[in-house]
Amino acid sequence: MTTVISHDPTATSARSTTSALSTALADRLERGALALANFAAALTDAEWHTQTPKDGRKVGVIVHHVASVYPLEIQLALTIAGGQAVTGVTMDNVHEMNALHAKEFDAVTQQAALDLLRRNSRAAAEAIRTLSAEGLAQSAPVSLYGDAPLTCQFVLEDHAVRHSYHHLARLRAALKR
Repeated sequence: MTTVISHDPTATSARSTTSALSTALADRLERGALALANFAAALTDAEWHTQTPKDGRKVGVIVHHVASVYPLEIQLALTIAGGQAVTGVTMDNVHEMNALHAKEFDAVTQQAALDLLRRNSRAAAEAIRTLSAEGLAQSAPVSLYGDAPLTCQFVLEDHAVRHSYHHLARLRAALKR
């Protein structure tokens, strides 16, 4: 689906130069993931299996989706932090990936999704905390945005950090909670 260059975050941003901004971004990601986890943990079995309007995916599938894409979202941001372009990623790819995920994880259990959400959000936050101010400010072309040169910080905020908040709001609306 994508041509993303693997990146070692310590190569461009040493842990000793972690910025206050990277810590704040990581904290926001963790708060959003925790809010989604708390919401999801309180759902009944019927709510967990409810299909969402317009989207069509089950509530539980969406919770698992958020958890499962943290590593990819972080990889994209770290690629940019390393000054490399993100190529080969389009919205069609994203929609295809989401549709395949929905089929594969249609019967995901609440516990499995919550475990993955906790594990992957923790790892994502740890990766964000390794970024220096320079790494966050680094920009590179991103194919998902028409090759616009975007900063690592923007990609983090628009994807990994925002993702749980975005879906939590939609799930609350779908379940009227």
